[in-house]
Amino acid sequence: MPITTPNYFVVQNPIFEPSMCNILSITNAHPALITTTADGTNPYANGYQTGLIVNLKIPQGFGMVQANDLYAPITVINSTQFTMPIDTTNFEPFVVPSYNPGHNGTPAQVVPIAEDNSMLTMAVQNVLPRP
Repeated sequence: MPITTPNYFVVQNPIFEPSMCNILSITNAHPALITTTADGTNPYANGYQTGLIVNLKIPQGFGMVQANDLYAPITVINSTQFTMPIDTTNFEPFVVPSYNPGHNGTPAQVVPIAEDNSMLTMAVQNVLPRP
């Protein structure tokens, strides 16, 4: 079952994989710990592997705007969490804003953009067509 909040959801059949994920939290730490909405019990969980390079997209209203457009390779902790070697210690705290009913807004997202070329395991996975 995907992790959801009233304003977030996981795309069940993403076109590209590994797919982007919505961000639920980012710690003020070094390295930064990012928690996403992907859930390992979902067959379409994030599927991220250590060495994947991701870009953070943090819209206004989520705090931690200093992290917007930062990218780095990740170290996977579990199916919903990974660390990035960025120092967010002195950044604004990350917060998920509350929205007015009927208005979801744009969520904070993590977007896969590249891969450590010493592994190249995700670049050769053909996930289409879906079972």
